[in-house]
Amino acid sequence: MKLRRLVILILFMSGLFLPAAMSIQRFPKPEFESGYTEPVTQFPLPRGEFLIWMDVAVLLLTISLASWLVIKRRSRLGVFWLSLFSLAYFGFYRQGCVCSIGAIQNVTLGLFSGNFTIPLVVLLFFLIPLVFTLLFGRTFCAAVCPFGAFQDLVAFKPMRIGAWLNAFLGMIPYLYLGLAVLFAATATDFIICRYDPFVGIFRLNGSFGMFIFAGVLLLAGVFIARPYCRFLCPYGVLLNWMSRFSWKHLTITPAECIQCRLCENTCPYDAIDFPQTKKDPASHRKQINRMILLGLLVPVLVLAGAWTGSQVHRTLAGVNSKVRLVRLLQTGPTIKGQDELPEITAFRSSGVPQEQLVAEAGRIEQEFLRGSRIFGGFIGLVFGLTLIGLFRTPYRTDYVANRATCLSCSRCVDYCPVIKK
Repeated sequence: MKLRRLVILILFMSGLFLPAAMSIQRFPKPEFESGYTEPVTQFPLPRGEFLIWMDVAVLLLTISLASWLVIKRRSRLGVFWLSLFSLAYFGFYRQGCVCSIGAIQNVTLGLFSGNFTIPLVVLLFFLIPLVFTLLFGRTFCAAVCPFGAFQDLVAFKPMRIGAWLNAFLGMIPYLYLGLAVLFAATATDFIICRYDPFVGIFRLNGSFGMFIFAGVLLLAGVFIARPYCRFLCPYGVLLNWMSRFSWKHLTITPAECIQCRLCENTCPYDAIDFPQTKKDPASHRKQINRMILLGLLVPVLVLAGAWTGSQVHRTLAGVNSKVRLVRLLQTGPTIKGQDELPEITAFRSSGVPQEQLVAEAGRIEQEFLRGSRIFGGFIGLVFGLTLIGLFRTPYRTDYVANRATCLSCSRCVDYCPVIKK
């Protein structure tokens, strides 16, 4: 155990500081006195066709191996070493790209825009983890996703945070996913890529604020395991849905549970459901009445969310560059006597009629109105279903892994004394 912790610490420190040391330039940058601005280097550089398809092959190989290690071998040690490989390859070598998480935006833009074709590799990175999750649970999260592997290395003293706080924080990924889909569908922005906390570390080109954000997540990850995966990752929402219907899934015990309770506190993600005994008839009727009331409340929450979304659509539409430009033109070309804004200057030099731009911005605002209503209704539905899940206490006799939230890390299986028959 001490050797494993030492290996983890060495690899973690090397991942942070070795790339920085290797990135020191051999020759100083030329200095210009003419106001020349050096162009930003592209990261990562374009790759050959063979290397691109090699990424797909590595993804298939690693996720297949992860599924085998989790379902058949039930090996936490194997999952651990495979996650280190994924961090090294998909993280530091491939610099976080192609990314299954960010592919949400490419797929959304391809579905809603006739001018954008989804690259096949991006589509495969989006679909392959979903298919494997539908078959074997969230084995992608267990040992393939470099973001999860990075956070898993620092989870030294994870603690439980309680069902209510877990549920409340667990709604944030739904907000993030809804906004990401809305901005991508309107060709406004790819916010998942823009605010990705770990790609900046993998590429060593993140802003100071994003480095701080990543550092905070990693520091928090020492005590709250995988905070990004559980409380931010929008792709995790889709994996959560797929995993609920998975064909096979990680099981804590390989045979009949003997109620030894050794696994109770082994999951750092609060993903173990404890046994629930049958309640007395009076308590059972009380729960049924509560479920009926919550069921009636859900449509109200959906309508309230849709109305709220319609009220904030103009604010959300202001993120779009065309809408923002029209608003700048309507407020005047100057601000407090300053020179004309660069956006206005560039537009007027383009020769595009202002009426055409205004019409396009109006169309985009209408898209935001429809999209914001759907987004708000979606969040209302999620909130209502979350409340139902908190008050619902299904009857179960064993300790089982929650199919939706279990990340298939296999920590719990090492504590089960039951031998497979």
